[in-house]
Amino acid sequence: MTPLLGSSTQAVAWILVELGAVLLMLAVLARLARRTGFSPIPLYLLAGLGIAAVSPLDLNSTMIEVETQVAVILLLFMLGIEYNVPEISESLRTGLPAGLMDIALNFTPGFLAGLLLGWSPLECLLLGGVTYISSSSITAKVLDDLNRLGNQETPAVLSVLVFEDLAMALYLPLVAVMIAGGGLAVGTISITVAVGAVVIMMVIAARHSHRVTRRVSHDSDEVVLLTICGLLLIAGGFGEALRVSAGVVAFLIGLTITGSLAERTRQLLEPLRDLFAALFFVFFGLQVDIAHVPDVLGAAVVLWLVTSATKFITGWYGTRKTSGVPGRFRAGTALVARGEFSIVIAGLAVAAGSSSLLAPLAATYVLICAITGPLLTRYADDLARRSLAIVRRLR
Repeated sequence: MTPLLGSSTQAVAWILVELGAVLLMLAVLARLARRTGFSPIPLYLLAGLGIAAVSPLDLNSTMIEVETQVAVILLLFMLGIEYNVPEISESLRTGLPAGLMDIALNFTPGFLAGLLLGWSPLECLLLGGVTYISSSSITAKVLDDLNRLGNQETPAVLSVLVFEDLAMALYLPLVAVMIAGGGLAVGTISITVAVGAVVIMMVIAARHSHRVTRRVSHDSDEVVLLTICGLLLIAGGFGEALRVSAGVVAFLIGLTITGSLAERTRQLLEPLRDLFAALFFVFFGLQVDIAHVPDVLGAAVVLWLVTSATKFITGWYGTRKTSGVPGRFRAGTALVARGEFSIVIAGLAVAAGSSSLLAPLAATYVLICAITGPLLTRYADDLARRSLAIVRRLR
């Protein structure tokens, strides 16, 4: 007898069933998070980890990578439309000391850990990048979930995140060239192109935002939605080709959307962003190789303890002039989560054929940070109150 469905059709059918089941599970977790006032991100990550351990989904790696990029683009774009160029420029100017401190405090632990593990200088450089860069996407989602985008400390947090993402425009081309065995001239050209692309986007956002808004605006929601999504994907694709994060490009595009169009865009894209973000965090958990976790768990926990403290110091220092103790706690904890960039950096080592445990260490470390970061942010106000109470008793 001829089977009712061909083998390829059956495979597609089961993928649809699996994805549908995952989405329904995420819906249950989202309901639980809403009911408890909890961020759903740790639940999504743990769900991905559980699926990977019990019954891994047979998903194409390219599909996962594309979905991840789309999620990051939407998350950073939605963050960008909350602000304008003058606000970001001022935040970057005043946040420069915090940004430089961030590099010193958070790159160094990873680099030194690599040396202690006996890794090569290039692998140490990669691990330093893993511990340095916070997750803009996780931080943006958590701040939105907790309704803190309008808080006094948020611009300082944002300036650190933007500084980090811009630093990645220099770091990623450099390490990519080093991994490929390229020389100084090749690395310089690659970095120059990346920086040039960022500068062009900043100029467009600063001087032509009203023109962009006018061109995108339309009476039809469908036209606006398709136009913005098309622009984001095209610009993000070209950005990645030039070694500039698609998330950075999306954030800068968000700065060009102003006025009533910004609010309209927010309403149109929020459901789409939430869908892709939920899948992003699940897929992230799916990519953790459970078998290697015991080998690197101790090192990952030590790195998490050290860099959670150094990120907290960064946030505290960045908001010292603008926020009280609760705001500084919220800023410091908001920076703890690591995510997409750290995994990209670890992926460079895998692509280069690294024989070290860098990839599983990075994945385990990022997973711990990605779960605990939102938790610490959620309870930052409680931590601040308890800390103040302890200080008063000591006095």
